[in-house]
Amino acid sequence: MPIRIPDNLPARGVLEAEGVMVMGETDAIRQDIRPLRIGLLNLMPDKIRTETQIARLVGATPLQVELTLVCMGGHVPRHTSALHMAAFYQPWQDVRAERFDGFIITGAPVERLPFHEVTYWDELRRVFDWTRTHVHRCLNICWAAQAAVHHFHGMPKHALAQKAFGVFDHQVLVPTSPYLLGFADDVPIPVSRWTAVRRADIPPASGLTILAESAETGLCLLDDPDNRALHMFNHLEYDTTSLAEEYFRDREAGLAVDVPRHYFPHDNPANRPVNRWRGHAHLLAGNWINQIYQTTPFDLERIGGPRGVPALAGA
Repeated sequence: MPIRIPDNLPARGVLEAEGVMVMGETDAIRQDIRPLRIGLLNLMPDKIRTETQIARLVGATPLQVELTLVCMGGHVPRHTSALHMAAFYQPWQDVRAERFDGFIITGAPVERLPFHEVTYWDELRRVFDWTRTHVHRCLNICWAAQAAVHHFHGMPKHALAQKAFGVFDHQVLVPTSPYLLGFADDVPIPVSRWTAVRRADIPPASGLTILAESAETGLCLLDDPDNRALHMFNHLEYDTTSLAEEYFRDREAGLAVDVPRHYFPHDNPANRPVNRWRGHAHLLAGNWINQIYQTTPFDLERIGGPRGVPALAGA
């Protein structure tokens, strides 16, 4: 089944060229099925690229998915046109009465700021609390994952002496987790961050389970069942060239930046990088979507309430 996105969203052409089935809004209403409602709160500066990355993953499953793009109400993006935002995004305040089967919150280029200094921190905390009552499953990525475990569990983030930057092997610790079905024992995952949360700071009674971590860069993926959330501190959604573009951008800006580790063949930036994580990105997204489908109520109004007998959304 295809992903349902707005007819004129720039990601549409990219996804169709890659073979992802895309359904327009007009065609979607003809199908007698309730699609899974997935919201994307996009905090990344390059909105269009991130829309495409996320839509590529959630649109590759056998289920019909309706993707809703969401933004912070009190924040004006500097790198995406106002026309694009007005055409395709809804402020969170405008959708807070709605319910979603899944909700994804991306990273943001604010990780070196204390949480309370981020201009939309108070609103984001309200969003986190709202996901407990209006969202069946949440996926927080990179900085959003750090922010979520700080909000829900009081876990601090720690500044790194140098940027964790490259593609690092991560060990799968709970291969029986439904989110990790089909994963290899060691998984290469792109990492790009200046801060980290630590295993030692996980509260004993938090219910958090470490699903994957790296000997070089630490925690990667946490399961947070009490908040129906996954916290992914790295970037499985990245394109092949995402880290390269970050590297060359920072170098051209005169910043002291190391070559991303384990990324360019022979560690030579003149060589085109090889994508070794794409399959696991699709696995994680597919497993997450499947877990939502197996457990979300058919009646949207029951989402976020007490857990009961699963009712398939496509039934």
